[in-house]
Amino acid sequence: MADQNPRIIVEKNPSQDRLDELKFKSWPKWGCSPGKYHLKYEAEEICYIVKGKVKVYPKSSSSSTAASSSSSSLDAQVDWSVEFGAGDIVTFPKGLSCTWDVSLSVDKHYIFRHN
Repeated sequence: MADQNPRIIVEKNPSQDRLDELKFKSWPKWGCSPGKYHLKYEAEEICYIVKGKVKVYPKSSSSSTAASSSSSSLDAQVDWSVEFGAGDIVTFPKGLSCTWDVSLSVDKHYIFRHN
């Protein structure tokens, strides 16, 4: 398998037990306004979306590690996306490069796991 597509895992409507297990309220917070954000995950991230709506477009594995200054951000993206929003738990794998297309302002709690 030459192609390695990192998986973004979205847990929709997690149970209260799952939320309690994560203890997400003790994690740091991050937020952003609507817009497009180019991200590279140097470690696995788990986040709980408090509010907002996002569509994430992963980039192909041949993309550079630095965020591109090019205005055509869709050039190196794959042909699929992942959507998530308020109330979801999302796991981003280490090594993933992607573009977040935020349609509603986001507030989230997050934690990085360095394995």
